[in-house]
Amino acid sequence: MRSLRSRPSAETGQGAVRRDPAPSRLAYKVHRLWLTPVFRAFLRVGLPVFAVLMATGWYFANPTNRYAIGEKLAQIQRSVQERPEFMVKLMAVEGASPVVADAVRQMLPIEFPISSFDLDLEVMRQEISKLDVIEKAELRVRPGGVLEVAITERQPVIVWRHEGILDLLDKTGHRVASMVARDGRPDLPLIAGAGADKAVDEALALIATARPLGADLRGLVRVGERRWDIVLGTKQRILLPTDDPVAALEQVIALHQAQDVLARDLTVVDMRNPLRPTLRLADPAVEELRRIKGLEFGETSQ
Repeated sequence: MRSLRSRPSAETGQGAVRRDPAPSRLAYKVHRLWLTPVFRAFLRVGLPVFAVLMATGWYFANPTNRYAIGEKLAQIQRSVQERPEFMVKLMAVEGASPVVADAVRQMLPIEFPISSFDLDLEVMRQEISKLDVIEKAELRVRPGGVLEVAITERQPVIVWRHEGILDLLDKTGHRVASMVARDGRPDLPLIAGAGADKAVDEALALIATARPLGADLRGLVRVGERRWDIVLGTKQRILLPTDDPVAALEQVIALHQAQDVLARDLTVVDMRNPLRPTLRLADPAVEELRRIKGLEFGETSQ
């Protein structure tokens, strides 16, 4: 029994160290941190992205690398833009007269073939629209490599004489072109005077009203940039008011058709006051009227 008490236990052993099954403080904190969703997302996504960004920034910090990448991208871009399906081979001008078409081609000195990516259609349209004769311009690239320029020209409806210059105007008063002589467009009516181009619509209405006068109508003169005078081939003038000149002209025409007024020896029919029309006789008619009145006066005195 004594020997049994003094013998050390083989299982326990005097020099054995007992292990604590609980984790250490550091292992516990790391484990708890790993259970945090934000930390896991940072390790899985944030850290790789940060590493990639750092590597990319370091690579592009070198100017040589940046230049090489830029050149490579430019080559790729040019190779795509210069593919046959993107190349423009010729230009077609439609809806324009030969003179205008030549002017458009001179304003757009394009060397074909050219990539459609190198054409700024809006800038080209604005450049073409600077021509007075062009009312509207549309540009587009048609299939087959054709640059189509669709032109809508302004149509002249009247001739404007001012400061010794003859200009063709459209119905809005916009200048279309210049003329050297009046006989260049004898089919168009004539207006004259400063500011006449700003009242083309009113002038056209007066010309339409004056159709019964036929070939006697020579033109219209703008006076003071506020009213019109109608000039006839017999050197007669019809002075129209500022307000409602068409009605005043209709009154004169009705009077002429009823009493043949304009066929008489008159120089001016003053309608500036429609309520009190005034007729101005020519000098021979005035002398004849004075002579008649003198005869009448002499007969009365006798």
